[in-house]
Amino acid sequence: MTPPAARHDKLEVLDDATRALVRLAAIVAAGDENAVRGEMPRAAETIPDVWIEELLLQTYLFAGFPRTLNAMREWRRVHPHVATSRDTVEPARAAGEATCARVYGPMYDRLRKNIRHLHPLLDDWMITEGYGKVLSRRDLDLPRRELCIVAACAATGQDRQLHSHLHGARNAGASIGAIDAAIDAFGDLLDDTRLRGVKLLWSRVRGK
Repeated sequence: MTPPAARHDKLEVLDDATRALVRLAAIVAAGDENAVRGEMPRAAETIPDVWIEELLLQTYLFAGFPRTLNAMREWRRVHPHVATSRDTVEPARAAGEATCARVYGPMYDRLRKNIRHLHPLLDDWMITEGYGKVLSRRDLDLPRRELCIVAACAATGQDRQLHSHLHGARNAGASIGAIDAAIDAFGDLLDDTRLRGVKLLWSRVRGK
């Protein structure tokens, strides 16, 4: 199978499963335990099990291990058995470089330079751990992963990363309409001020 970093997935229109997945991403990243627990049964009715598990696995990159562990615990109440293929990407660094380059496009070299300036280990972990071991996994395609990252960053107020991953979603193959629909899917979870800010940032990205 061709690695996801070498594929050119396109996501033109959001299906119901993807819309529910994006909404779940925002709830897992920013919701309280009751919100996560309440959403899991509804998510299980609409979203493929393997997509949910891949979302939860990648959540630690954007919302930390505590939220990931707690969300996975709630998911196990609904789905007791591991659904993923336990896919690994080897070598993780090469896959990570390819996936990161696809997400960041012409800004890739600048990103790497900026992160290395912050700390060389952050650059290494971003590529090997984040984009390699996690975001290059094949059980969820890159456009959907990026839309979930957009939801997580929007819900947690991480505007620098939101800006990057709105671009990243486009670079990964999500259409403008798909991103519009993704924001609509989690928009009611944000307060009015936050939602206006997210939409304003997206309008700036979309207009470039």
